[in-house]
Amino acid sequence: MFTKILIANRGEIACRVAATARRMGIQTVAVYSDADAQAKHVYACDQAMAIGASAPKDSYLCWEKIIAAALASGAQAIHPGYGFLSENDAFAQACADAGLVFIGPTPAAIRAMGLKAQSKQLMEHSGVPLVPGYHGENQDPALLQREADAMGYPVLIKASAGGGGKGMRTVDKSEDFAAALASCKREASSSFGDDAVLIEKYVQRPRHIEIQIFGDTLGNYVYLFERDCSVQRRHQKVLEEAPAPGMTPAIREQMGQAAIAAARAVNYVGAGTVEFIVEATPSAHAGGPCGVGAFYFMEMNTRLQVEHPVTEAITGLDLVEWQLRVACGEALPLRQDQLQIHGYAIEARICAENPDKQFLPATGRLLTMGLPVHSSFTRADNAVRIDAGVRAGDAISPFYDSMVAKLIVHGDTREEALSRMDAALAQTHIAGLTTNVQFLRHAIHTASFATAQLDTALIAREAKQLFDQEKVGLAWAGACAVAQQLHGEFQSSLNCDPWSATDSWTSHGQSTRSFHFEFHGQAHVARWTPQRHALAQLDCGGKSAELQVHVLPGGALDIRWGQERNTAHVYRHGDIAHVFMAHAATQILCIDPLAHAGEAHTEAGRLTAPMPGKILSFAVKAGDGVRRGQTLAVMEAMKMEHTIAAPTDGTVEELLFAPGDQVTEGAELLRLAPAIAAA
Repeated sequence: MFTKILIANRGEIACRVAATARRMGIQTVAVYSDADAQAKHVYACDQAMAIGASAPKDSYLCWEKIIAAALASGAQAIHPGYGFLSENDAFAQACADAGLVFIGPTPAAIRAMGLKAQSKQLMEHSGVPLVPGYHGENQDPALLQREADAMGYPVLIKASAGGGGKGMRTVDKSEDFAAALASCKREASSSFGDDAVLIEKYVQRPRHIEIQIFGDTLGNYVYLFERDCSVQRRHQKVLEEAPAPGMTPAIREQMGQAAIAAARAVNYVGAGTVEFIVEATPSAHAGGPCGVGAFYFMEMNTRLQVEHPVTEAITGLDLVEWQLRVACGEALPLRQDQLQIHGYAIEARICAENPDKQFLPATGRLLTMGLPVHSSFTRADNAVRIDAGVRAGDAISPFYDSMVAKLIVHGDTREEALSRMDAALAQTHIAGLTTNVQFLRHAIHTASFATAQLDTALIAREAKQLFDQEKVGLAWAGACAVAQQLHGEFQSSLNCDPWSATDSWTSHGQSTRSFHFEFHGQAHVARWTPQRHALAQLDCGGKSAELQVHVLPGGALDIRWGQERNTAHVYRHGDIAHVFMAHAATQILCIDPLAHAGEAHTEAGRLTAPMPGKILSFAVKAGDGVRRGQTLAVMEAMKMEHTIAAPTDGTVEELLFAPGDQVTEGAELLRLAPAIAAA
């Protein structure tokens, strides 16, 4: 077995690999960029080495620096994690040339599966089912258009060298094909350095089911069952679970054997995932999960997947340990007939993003990061696991992806796992930037997810239940903010002896205190009036009742307001009170009228960058008249394209940047003079 390995990655996967290595007595070496000098993964390893500037191309994608660090540290092998260089055959070859073991498949296997068009041709020869499509080398746009028209719409355009949802567009009609192709090729070239695409028939009700496989150097192969990853946004996974609901033993065996056939075709070694598009079929019985119909090979990921923990939870295995043992030349630890499924597991990806703004990634500092009781690595006997690469106080930067943590739960039944997931999400308190935690809670409560009616259109189908859902009303948001502010001032329970309290209690008459708030852009005032017997009257949001507050162990506030009682955690950062209740969470802006007197805010005519990034293109020039909703510019930020649209009719006065320019968050991109309404 290795005595020291270098982990050529960052964030939660670097911490995850380090945890298994430590358990096995293997020393670890971390690498870090300038932005990650104080990152969690740096301290999770025994040794750490700087490899360059913050941009990935200057650090985590610079394999010469990584190999030099491995050699200098005395590491014998390199674990690539996922993303970055994990599926780069040239890097795998460079490791071998330097005398280092690449903990993954051979360069030839990576190369064979890396180009989607060629891999599909290989699968066709191996008898693995394929979706009808065009996988040829001719990239003439006119030819691609004819191929799409011939197979019938909708079709899916995919970057041949793509992955992670990048360079992918769905096209519903012929007249939209050319624009979608141009956008897809541009994104593919930017992300992968290769703008080649393939065209496939789009399955009408697709499920995304993948098979975890393992191969060793002795020619042994197993599949570790399946994961359903159908719940996606922007072609990227949001919720994953294992086993797949509605799966039958017969189809599981067929898919498993097809996955092994794919692995054998390239003499695969190590952990890999064979992804299939599956036709969802009607439920076998009323209220039951949708079934699994015909399945088609989509792609093979020649690395460990983000969602591998759900497979670990249902099998009780450590897949990173298997990777290390196979890389050392050992045989697979178990045969196919020794593998079993235990219960159900679900993973939720907690990301810094705003679901109500088309999942716009967010950057900023994690001012609060409260997590449920959990283990950092779990077997099937633990109910809750969190894999995180950040801590409270860390920042989510624009240089890398927006993932904050992965929350994994396990239960004897799917219903039990769902209940545990909701409870764990309720205990996840993140403040300082926008996250998708509440969106995830909404998602698992939708009828589609609760009854396992799974397909990749679930989010669109359940949009009314998922977006712009405020579950905490003004009254309780204000009550929680008042309770937190008063508790912060008193530093004790609001039910303390009034003679020793430093509040506004007086021996005669009443003293009413006003609290000013802004909730969803509207100004409000709450009034708190102390009374005898350690009580108070609170008027807020149309509700007036007696208020009592107790501080519970851990800092939670037990709030009794009239006939209602709720427990809340409230974190105050600056003027914002972040409110977390058992059923939902929100935030409310606390206003000091004196501090804000005379301020005026206007953004008329300004169009600003929603986050740091690069200007890809402008669709207009100075002097152009535009209509509301018209595309003005396209930005690239956090590995995704973002369209800047006109908020109103008007005329472009000036472009303030040029394509290729880097811009900071809030930077004014262009000036737009609003149209003057006719008298």
